[in-house]
Amino acid sequence: MSEQKSAQEMIDQSLEYNFFSWTVQSKVKTLALAGGEGCYFWDVDGNRYLDFISQLMCTNAGHQHPKIVSAIKDQADKLYFAAPKFTTQVRGELGQLLADVTPDNLTKVLFTLSGAESNENAIKFVRDYTGKFKIIARYRGYHGATYGAMTVSGDIRRTKIEPGIPGVVHVFDPYCYRCSFKRERETCDLECVSHIEEIIHYEDPKKIAAIFMEGVTGSNGIFVPRDDYWPAVRDLCDKYDILLVSDEVMSGFGRTGEWFAVDNWHVKPDIITMAKGLTGSALPLGAVAVSADIAEYFSDRMLWMGLTYNGHPMSCAAGLAAVEVYQEEGLIENSKKMGQIMKAELTNMQDRHPSIGEFRSIGLFGVIELVKDRGTREPIVDWMAGETALMKQLYKELMARGVYTFLTRNWLFLAPPLIVTEKELKEGLGAIDEVLNLADKAVK
Repeated sequence: MSEQKSAQEMIDQSLEYNFFSWTVQSKVKTLALAGGEGCYFWDVDGNRYLDFISQLMCTNAGHQHPKIVSAIKDQADKLYFAAPKFTTQVRGELGQLLADVTPDNLTKVLFTLSGAESNENAIKFVRDYTGKFKIIARYRGYHGATYGAMTVSGDIRRTKIEPGIPGVVHVFDPYCYRCSFKRERETCDLECVSHIEEIIHYEDPKKIAAIFMEGVTGSNGIFVPRDDYWPAVRDLCDKYDILLVSDEVMSGFGRTGEWFAVDNWHVKPDIITMAKGLTGSALPLGAVAVSADIAEYFSDRMLWMGLTYNGHPMSCAAGLAAVEVYQEEGLIENSKKMGQIMKAELTNMQDRHPSIGEFRSIGLFGVIELVKDRGTREPIVDWMAGETALMKQLYKELMARGVYTFLTRNWLFLAPPLIVTEKELKEGLGAIDEVLNLADKAVK
């Protein structure tokens, strides 16, 4: 690598030769990063930021965790690549460890390199195993940017790549604050589940292979369902012989205060897809964990799936180290503990800011929903507008205070690394408390 370039040189070179995701290329705004440690990262000019979104809900063990860094270096010295037909010690050990931490009905994994790849292969698993082709998913779900995963997704990005793959049907979400059935959270009769059952009948249960859902909806608004929601969907799947797939790419590995979001409701899906926190994003790695029944089905049948980097040794080494870090350092427990503190702070913050219509959180996975009017729940910005001047201003003010997080539509997300301390948590929330005064000025 050449000598260190200036920040502007790095930015100019990247803008000329790289594409940046989910943005108009002529409008890209980026930072030239130089390093990170724990809950902080810094740019080439030395500006330090508290990472209050774990980069993209993924650096669960924080930046540059020494055990993960060491594992990657050690594996690189031994063998940095092996073709997928071979195995390595870290591949087998990580597979067993994942069987240990996932629900006990899940016994075997297919390694991938991303959440999108995991969901693509989950689609193949459910269609092959069941012999059925239809998939039910939710309108506000997000499962990845590849064609199959994006078709299963429901948000506005799906419409930009249509027609996508055939056989996907969408249903409404447990978005209690803006319930499609005009109910309140405390008084609803789970119409969002009976709605799914109605769709099952319309689509013919004999043709439906699976229901795909995020454990807790991530980038589309952190919808934490009622405690009876996931069990009710599991019952529906059992009733109609449909597989249940939980996408835990964002909500897995301690993000919600449990290993996986479904663990909060003691539900056992037939498949869990994962990535992001699997390595703390130190290296790309995803996985599809399947039930013993599905695993047995393929014991004497061809598995029509293949990836050059299936079981990549360095990624598996990073994954093995990351999962051990979660266990040894009590990060799942810390997520739950810090999550309670975050919830209490947000409750107090809501009393001070009329722009907060609602906050939703579980563990260290949260969002503030900003509104113009609490009574009507009118969003503070047009929901379909994406980035707006107000949200850009809030982002700029947070960065000026040394706090980085994700803002889109009328949502401000909260997902610091699982290693966050109470002091760091309150540092980030304090900055958010300050900048929300700007949002309050837009309230009617």
